[in-house]
Amino acid sequence: MTEPSLPAIRVREVTRDYRRPRTSLTRPAPVVRALRGVSLDIARGQRFGIVGESGCGKSTLLRIIAGLDRPTTGSVQVEGVEISRLPERRLGFLRAQLQLVFQDPMGSLDPRMPVADIVAEPLVAQGHRDNAARVRELLEAVGLQPEAAERYPHQFSGGQRQRISIARALAPDPRILVADEPVSALDVSVRAQVLNLIADLVDRLSLTLVFVSHDLSVVRHVCDTVAVMHRGEIVEIGPTEQVYDAPEHPYARQLVAAAPRLRAALAGRTAADLAAETLAARSDLTRPDASPDSPRPTGSHPAGTHSEATPKDQP
Repeated sequence: MTEPSLPAIRVREVTRDYRRPRTSLTRPAPVVRALRGVSLDIARGQRFGIVGESGCGKSTLLRIIAGLDRPTTGSVQVEGVEISRLPERRLGFLRAQLQLVFQDPMGSLDPRMPVADIVAEPLVAQGHRDNAARVRELLEAVGLQPEAAERYPHQFSGGQRQRISIARALAPDPRILVADEPVSALDVSVRAQVLNLIADLVDRLSLTLVFVSHDLSVVRHVCDTVAVMHRGEIVEIGPTEQVYDAPEHPYARQLVAAAPRLRAALAGRTAADLAAETLAARSDLTRPDASPDSPRPTGSHPAGTHSEATPKDQP
């Protein structure tokens, strides 16, 4: 039984290094540092977004939180249990409490299995039997008809396939839902539907949501707190509206400036004006005092989100 005061997820000084193949007999293999001392807290029931460009380390961090990868150094606790060094055979509790929704629904669904078997797969893995009623309940919860259970993934649209993925993730009744770019592979016309579905299910089932995306506007739609990642570090963290409306770090300003803004366009702002803002933010980011190795500006750290700052988090 975990203490109510403990965060759902606690990450402390996590690094992750990947060694490239050797290209010389006399020099060691080069090392790529994907994560550089990441620390964060995610409270129970929080909608926590992680945003950044491709290659910034956000998916690596997600895999470590989900127990699919191990950090080089640092620690990760889920529901008060340290998972960083646990062997796979002892991660059964994590598979029940934390479930994932992946980016490409077609790639994450077995094309040879009917939907009923796909949704019931986590239940079967945990030893449950007679799952037909639970499958019908889950399909209804994600807005699919009961007859969908007998069909195969290729018979559905991209948005419907992602709904099946969400139903499968909810099958073992998890406490934490982790979504890795869940709408980036979908048509624009169905993105809002899937985002609204995720937000509704998180509220209805009292889930903790970890939502990873490169699109700050998508994160703004479903998350109450956002962490901005750049080159393997969290450079700013705080309430989503605050980070979106008044970003402090140059990279966060660049992300916000690059996001499509319909309201600004309708207010008479030209494309040239918006492009100039993006270039200004990018020039701020390339200044010597804004380099990754220099002291970072202090972001907004709400209670329970970044409670134990390390020296490099100080101004």
